[in-house]
Amino acid sequence: MDELEEKIAGEITLSDSPGSVMKKWRELFGITQADLAKVIKISSSTISDYESNRRLSPGVGVIRRFVEALFKIDSNSGGSVRQSLSKFVGENKEESLPYYVHDFTSPLSGIDLNRIVEGKVIANPNYLDSINLFGYTKIDSLRVILEMSPPEYPKLFGSTTERVFIFEHVSTGRSPMVVIRVAPIKPKVVLVHNVTTIDKLAVKIAQIEKIPLLTTKLSIDEIESRLKKI
Repeated sequence: MDELEEKIAGEITLSDSPGSVMKKWRELFGITQADLAKVIKISSSTISDYESNRRLSPGVGVIRRFVEALFKIDSNSGGSVRQSLSKFVGENKEESLPYYVHDFTSPLSGIDLNRIVEGKVIANPNYLDSINLFGYTKIDSLRVILEMSPPEYPKLFGSTTERVFIFEHVSTGRSPMVVIRVAPIKPKVVLVHNVTTIDKLAVKIAQIEKIPLLTTKLSIDEIESRLKKI
């Protein structure tokens, strides 16, 4: 196994919720349970049982086959996920956290948020007018995936869940929504910047979770500058 493969295998092995970690990585790679089952040579229902933690923790053999299958399927599709993630493995990121939490001094409506960041609503526009936000969390999505396990995700919320997640270093929007999908609690709004085409899986997850998904061309610095005035 290379460093990225060892990272995934180790996270599954050491997690208190190995099935949730397996689900996170499968969805990040954009692989269905059925396609994964064919390569691993187990049933889709078995994978579902692992991911929902209905089955006991997978053994070393299953974890190895799981990781090998992820990379095999990705390689057959051009290897884009591996290439993207490998850039972040092994880098020294200890100088800062992969997220920053900020609370507002007064509530901000979803409609006003979209206006302030000059956003475009990709999914669930009807929910914006009923949302009040009390803060934002800026997130480096790939670093969060690589450096944090799902049980640690509540740290992203600070003092309240009534907040918008702002994702940077995003190419298609898939990785942010995978973080949302496996997190035990959810933000009220998700904002990604400078993404031309949003991944279909990202839109589907947003629709399932009923979370407004916004994009903007503003830089992260400009977004933060505007929101910190609230």
